[in-house]
Amino acid sequence: MTRCRGHGGGGRRPPVGKTGWRVGRTGRQSEPMTNGDAQAQRTNAGIEDGPGEGRAGAVGSGWRWWAAWLAVLGLALALRAPRLGERPMHADESVHAIKFIGLLEEGRYAYDPNEFHGPTLYYFTLPIAWLAGEKTGAELREATLRLTPLIFGLAVIALLPVAVGGRGRGASLAAGAWLAVSPVWAYYSRYFIHEMILVAATWWWLVCLWRLWRTGRWRWAAAAGLGLGLMHATKETFVFNVAAAAGAAAVAWLWQRRRRPEWFSGRRAAGLGVVMAGVALVVSVTFFSSFFTHEGGWWQGPLDSVRTYAAWGARAKGESPHIHPWWFYLERLFWWRRPEGPLFTELAVGLLALVGLAAAVRGRLPAGVNAGWARFLALYTLLLAGMYTVIAYKTPWLVLVWYHGMVLLAGLGTVVLWRSGRRWWARGLAAAVFGAVGLHLAAQSCRAAFTYAAEPQNPWVYAHTSRDLLRLVKRVQGVARHHPHPEAMVVKVIAPGGDYWPLPWYLRTLPHVGYYAAVPEDPFADVVIAGSRIAPPLDDLSDKKWIMAGYYKLRPRVFLALYPRFDLWKAYVEAEPPTDDEEE
Repeated sequence: MTRCRGHGGGGRRPPVGKTGWRVGRTGRQSEPMTNGDAQAQRTNAGIEDGPGEGRAGAVGSGWRWWAAWLAVLGLALALRAPRLGERPMHADESVHAIKFIGLLEEGRYAYDPNEFHGPTLYYFTLPIAWLAGEKTGAELREATLRLTPLIFGLAVIALLPVAVGGRGRGASLAAGAWLAVSPVWAYYSRYFIHEMILVAATWWWLVCLWRLWRTGRWRWAAAAGLGLGLMHATKETFVFNVAAAAGAAAVAWLWQRRRRPEWFSGRRAAGLGVVMAGVALVVSVTFFSSFFTHEGGWWQGPLDSVRTYAAWGARAKGESPHIHPWWFYLERLFWWRRPEGPLFTELAVGLLALVGLAAAVRGRLPAGVNAGWARFLALYTLLLAGMYTVIAYKTPWLVLVWYHGMVLLAGLGTVVLWRSGRRWWARGLAAAVFGAVGLHLAAQSCRAAFTYAAEPQNPWVYAHTSRDLLRLVKRVQGVARHHPHPEAMVVKVIAPGGDYWPLPWYLRTLPHVGYYAAVPEDPFADVVIAGSRIAPPLDDLSDKKWIMAGYYKLRPRVFLALYPRFDLWKAYVEAEPPTDDEEE
């Protein structure tokens, strides 16, 4: 197949009549074309790279570009990897951690259609724990668990070069840089939940679909199927991504005047679709069947993965405590400031995304950027953001799913502004502004990931575990150390509605811990931890054989009371007197 080159190329161009009408293969004039349309005919359909792709579209030649790319990845790693285990475990993280321990110790996992999302988080964490030499729950560390989202968060950035054929090297590198310093990306790349895997799998799927559209090759159909299968096996909300992608693809195709790549035929497209669906099905069934070890039969997990939408559909309609107004995400992203806290804002990224969006709509794009791909990403991001804005159920980490597309557009907007400055002083000013924005975002990332990692001044802290809970845990473990028979110490945790998480994670090394939703008939144990609203006065009821050892903040507006046996508490305090910090 002879490919027509962009401006400056040596290949033949499609004939254009004197009036600007496109001359079809029959020689008949078919439709009016502008000069821009003549180029768009070749590039926007996704058949061919844009003008300057490769050389002119590169930020630098060869090793320089890759050196810049490695620097971006290094920056992202530096903002994410340190002190992974320092932040207290969120309740959601601890739930996933306890489920993972069952897989780690017993090799068993069963998908729950009512809660906890898909199996990929647990199975991808398994080899990491093995490599770390952690084979039991007691050996497992927070940092090990959080390596999984960290790796997939970096993968989102690392995959950008694969999309260079549609985005251009400059736009890809700029998007990678903004992702590297983004506070929300840095924060949730250290969070043991499913979102980073979902975003990485979705990005892989989209890039493979783009490559498939351009080439029609079977390997890209199979690769896209892998991404789609992982999306399904990660989180139920993947259907929003698929719906947004389908809608964006349809509109972009019509926008591009229904142009098709030269390989396209109904039979081949159907075959490629079957390959993608087949690979996706195999991947999904493998994970949901617990690698064909599901106790209810290998089909039970895949069946539950369909049944789950009844439960999650109810949440989307508002039957959940996580109901928030439409501007919930926008406030956290673009302007968040609380008393005694710094300003958190990624408004600059949002403005750059608007520039990229405008460039995609107008089709006036930098060399190396395919207009069809840019318009698809713009439509996809708008549709997905609209869905998550309208749905009443909102948690902060859900923003990652659509903010990813916004950052990609911001990368495009960065290059558009950079190349709009023809003079040296204009580019110098642009470089200074971009550098200042990057430094400000990096500083915010440090505050989000470290200084304010569990404080409400951080926009991405949501119903988070207080550091005060770690004092309670330390004291319970101290009492256990001075118990005459530590392996026999009994702990009762009493709290309605499961308002005790993440205690099961922190008390996992104690063999006799019971959890109660209401005060049991016999509330006494060596150590009793009770929700402040229902805590029985054990000190009075026991004639001071139990002592009230303080209230501890679990999370905002939730407190726990600690009642150890007096003799055990006395032995602990005498052996390990509390420091001044612990008394605060």
